[in-house]
Amino acid sequence: MTESEHRAGFVAIIGAPNAGKSTLVNQLVGAKISIVTHKVQTTRARVRGILMKGATQVVLVDTPGIFAPRRRLDRAMVEAAWTEAGDADVTALLVDAGRPIDVATDPILEKLSGLGRRRILVVNKVDKIEKPKLLALVEALNARVPFEQTFLISALNGSGVEDLAGWLASAMPKGVWMFPEDQIADAPMRLTAAELTREKLYLRLHEELPYASTVETTAWKELKDGSVRIEQTIYVERDSQRRIVLGHKGETIKAISMEARKDIAAMLEKPVHLFLFVKVDERWGDNREHYTALGLDFPKS
Repeated sequence: MTESEHRAGFVAIIGAPNAGKSTLVNQLVGAKISIVTHKVQTTRARVRGILMKGATQVVLVDTPGIFAPRRRLDRAMVEAAWTEAGDADVTALLVDAGRPIDVATDPILEKLSGLGRRRILVVNKVDKIEKPKLLALVEALNARVPFEQTFLISALNGSGVEDLAGWLASAMPKGVWMFPEDQIADAPMRLTAAELTREKLYLRLHEELPYASTVETTAWKELKDGSVRIEQTIYVERDSQRRIVLGHKGETIKAISMEARKDIAAMLEKPVHLFLFVKVDERWGDNREHYTALGLDFPKS
């Protein structure tokens, strides 16, 4: 296979929070590169997964969910999603089949209609809705935006995903690959490790911990025995939240650490020593360094 036969391009996957974007990217790549929880707006960083189909490399951008921003971090996430959509070769709008065109989807459709890029519609969770309702939703969405193609899938069980992957590969322009053939993501290991810990934090605490928390990898040391020593800081806004994360006699943070360590060790394919610390910083959402760590631009206000 020569470089002249290669194809490569970007696909931005956009949609409302909890539509299943991260689950779809993980399914297309065949590995877990984006964290998945039931909490809305879980994805914050611009995570790129790499799908290889023959001579074609498809770079999948898992964007933060698009919603009405209220805080600085919200605005940075929404701006990142639309920037990726504007720059991509193909923009895929992912919608939940069980949700009608509502206040979350309507503004996305409005803005997407003016986007001068190739657009496709991907309807997720189709196994959970009756066919007449599904067809009515597809018809209504296509009436709002002239989508080039429509795909009906279940990102969770993989139904219809292979057809979507094949079409995306065929839609990519000719060009050299942007990443090595065996690479599945382009996020730094420090960021991915922090995101895996944040996933366990959200899954463990559910609604107990507000959205206003984040995780950063603060130290990473390769040890002589082949293992890795990692230190991470969990930032919360109030001392009451810190007590929730720590739990009774430190039991909650120990459980979070244990679960995160397993996933990080599996990702690195080596033993991991993970140390978690909890810090109260009521203005962490206004700290430029946190945005830089996530690969987000820092809004002026």
